Order: sequence, then structure tokens, then C-alpha cells
Amino acid sequence: MAIQVNLDRVLLDRKMSLTELADRVGITLANLSILKTGKARAVRFSTLDALCRELDCQPADILEYVADE
Repeated sequence: MAIQVNLDRVLLDRKMSLTELADRVGITLANLSILKTGKARAVRFSTLDALCRELDCQPADILEYVADE
């Protein structure tokens, strides 16, 4: 997949757990885990907005395009 999810790196930088972020954003831990592992097929803009708000970051900090070889 060409889109890489860097949520774990952003969480580490912010010293925040996945559970804490799920509580702050209001989505289930299971859905956040699916996103973090790169298994999600889509992300709602409202979810991305909430993640960026709580993590004080830009969408590009979470999602990165990596060309397939």
C-alpha cells in the first residue's frame, strides 16, 4: 500500500497512549488500532480532523505517501 500511517510515531513524540487518544477523539480503541496498523481502507475527514486537533499536528504528520517499488 502506498499510504503509510505514522500514528505510532506521533503518539510516541507526544508521549500519549493509544487508549488516551481514543478517549480524547471519541472513537473506539479497535478502530484506532486498525488505523494505526495501516489496515484501514478509509479515514473520515472528521476523524482526521479530531486526530490532528488532539495531537496538535498536520495530516501529513500522520499519513505519508510512499511509492511502491
